[in-house]
Amino acid sequence: MYSENTLSVQERYGPDGICFGCGPKNEKGLQIRSFWVDDELELRYTPEEHHQAFDGVINGGIIGAMFDCHMNWAAATKLYELHPEEDFPSTVTSSFTINLKRPTPDDTELIIKARIVEIDGNVVKTEADMIAEGRITCTATGTFVSVPKNHPAYHRWQ
Repeated sequence: MYSENTLSVQERYGPDGICFGCGPKNEKGLQIRSFWVDDELELRYTPEEHHQAFDGVINGGIIGAMFDCHMNWAAATKLYELHPEEDFPSTVTSSFTINLKRPTPDDTELIIKARIVEIDGNVVKTEADMIAEGRITCTATGTFVSVPKNHPAYHRWQ
């Protein structure tokens, strides 16, 4: 397990990021913090009342932002682990899909666990689960691509 003093992957590799979902510098954003635990990237997050779609249930867009950012960081950090001699990769979302299995409650800690499914060159496929109160409420899959230095999104989060 990790402690409050442990740097998340976002704080370590993108400390000046302003992304709504994962940017440490976005005071109005979610500021998710992700940590590798064995072979899964894990985040724990307790939503706030303004994240609701309706009373007691989290908005699907908030869930989407959490999955997108978290799986993207899983892809980037895994690519970096495979190629530590290179610059930290800039990964962008190619696609992601969410399956909302049941309402996700707002008054409890949410856990997302992301796994790498496949790496093919600069393309990484992931899958993830969101868990609330011991039950999977949503699942997701995603494809993320590491872009080269001449791409407009290259290190835009720094």
